[in-house]
Amino acid sequence: MRNWAANILTVSLTAALLTSQALAQPVKTEIAERDGRYTFVRNGEPYFIKGAGIDTGDIAKLAARGGNSFRNWTTENAGPLLDMALEHGLTVALCLNIGRERQGFDYNDSEAVAAQLAKAREEVLKYKDHPALLAWIIGNEVNLEYKNPKVFDAVNDVSKMIHEVDPNHPTTTALAGFNQGLADAMNQRASDLDFISIQLYGDLVNLPKYLRQTKFQRPYVVSEWGAIGHWEMPSTFWKAPIEQNSSEKAGNYRMMHRKVIAYDSPLNMGSYVFLWGQKQERTSTWYGLFTETGESTEAVDVLEEAWTGKQPANRAPQLKSLRLNNRTAHNNPQLKVGQEYKAQVKAKDPDKDPLTYQWQVRYESNADQWGGDKEVIPPLVPGVVDGATGDRIMVKAPQRPGAYRLFVYAYDGQGNAAHANIPFLVRP
Repeated sequence: MRNWAANILTVSLTAALLTSQALAQPVKTEIAERDGRYTFVRNGEPYFIKGAGIDTGDIAKLAARGGNSFRNWTTENAGPLLDMALEHGLTVALCLNIGRERQGFDYNDSEAVAAQLAKAREEVLKYKDHPALLAWIIGNEVNLEYKNPKVFDAVNDVSKMIHEVDPNHPTTTALAGFNQGLADAMNQRASDLDFISIQLYGDLVNLPKYLRQTKFQRPYVVSEWGAIGHWEMPSTFWKAPIEQNSSEKAGNYRMMHRKVIAYDSPLNMGSYVFLWGQKQERTSTWYGLFTETGESTEAVDVLEEAWTGKQPANRAPQLKSLRLNNRTAHNNPQLKVGQEYKAQVKAKDPDKDPLTYQWQVRYESNADQWGGDKEVIPPLVPGVVDGATGDRIMVKAPQRPGAYRLFVYAYDGQGNAAHANIPFLVRP
């Protein structure tokens, strides 16, 4: 009896496995050109990317807000990501990790380059037939601070390998910025790529001009765009970058989408906004579309309206200003050790939801990482704004002179938030 039951179980498991394998059929994605205009064609239908970059962000929420695709930066944990994408009707531009010269990879080392190609082949073979796969991104910003143009030869060789083993998905590489030198490198050394991915932040507004100046004629995707970069914003005199508040960022997202992302270029095939989630990069709020505790900001509302043509049922709070000692960040606020100063935030909710506030003071980040490399979140400073919950509070300057940053969050109780911060200097 036990053998009979075991045989039935074995047959059932084998049948389930065969069924699963049969269902795991790739969905063919091509790039079609007609009269000089390019578009993705997925399963025979035109497909314009309305996407976001996701590391650990909420995939279900992306689908609910009107997104249709996401990209990542590594094949680590790619299986579950692809499965979740499929569950929610999304596609994935999967990124193969390609060595960066700025992090020590030597493209004159033929053995290292060959090993990298072999590793990429393993990853492609592992995921090429997943039905949620849209395209392959071969390396992220491998041109950042590069000197050896052989990096583009290596990218091109990976693309050739992919085309040999995976006829169903196009290839690209994600470039930091765009100029004549990169346009020439793509045409001369990376001609096997099916399209180019471009990453710009505040400078994104100039992309149409760059494309005209370089006379670039290959299809492209904007694979990262969003908040104005910390390197592009003004700083205090002690070199603390000044961050826009969440409503100022939302206005920038709206303007950039209208002027560039939705730009009617025959080469434009869509975009991935950065970042659908939260991360520490100079501050904990600079690039994420969500707070550390998962609340949506006003920029998410802007994206939903751009993707769907409709405003969300409940919108995020809107923040007008933050002042410390009646000064903005551009006024270089300076405090004296141990003294108390007034801080005030002006915010409102478009749905008339009551707002609650959270205040924090952190040490100013001393990170010098570049290109999105991992940073440590500066610690909270105790005894400065402890227990403060209103829109007007008193801030007690820390006892140690130095650079700090005051943060405020306004919550609507509906899963949305606004935020702002202001750097300040404490003097003896």
